[in-house]
Amino acid sequence: MADHKQEETFKVVDRRLFTESGELRKEVVEQHNREEEAAKKAVPPPAPPQATRNAMQPAGAPSPASPDQADVNAIEPSRNFQMLVDFLTRNAAAMLGGMADPRTGQAFLDLEGAREIIDMLDALREKTRGNLATADEDLLIEVLGSLKLTFMEVSKAATEAMNKKAKAKG
Repeated sequence: MADHKQEETFKVVDRRLFTESGELRKEVVEQHNREEEAAKKAVPPPAPPQATRNAMQPAGAPSPASPDQADVNAIEPSRNFQMLVDFLTRNAAAMLGGMADPRTGQAFLDLEGAREIIDMLDALREKTRGNLATADEDLLIEVLGSLKLTFMEVSKAATEAMNKKAKAKG
């Protein structure tokens, strides 16, 4: 008897945020837009002040914050998380030319390594969404925006420099 095995298949999904030229992928922008739309639809309108008041609470006492708001405000900023973000940011900045190679004195440039660190920070942001203190989330958003902008600028400059070299040789 012949043993019939089903062929196992798998699907490869490219989750990188940038194209080869350093631009944001179309799918990433579309996904971001869908998430923003979903977030706008998911936010309920604010309840009237009297609706949030507990029946047992005196009329003059301030109403408690909503549970979601209380949870977010209760999370304390984490020094360890901030140190992790700082460590990754410094490494990415170094790979984007922010540090000179000690042997040559020239700026060290590793675009692929910088892209990987930026992707790690993006994954960190995605996986910790809703679980960070406001200060930690703001730090992560600010760092990601700055690194992505720098990456795009450095990538564009590197591409232009390579094109000039290619034209000079040709």
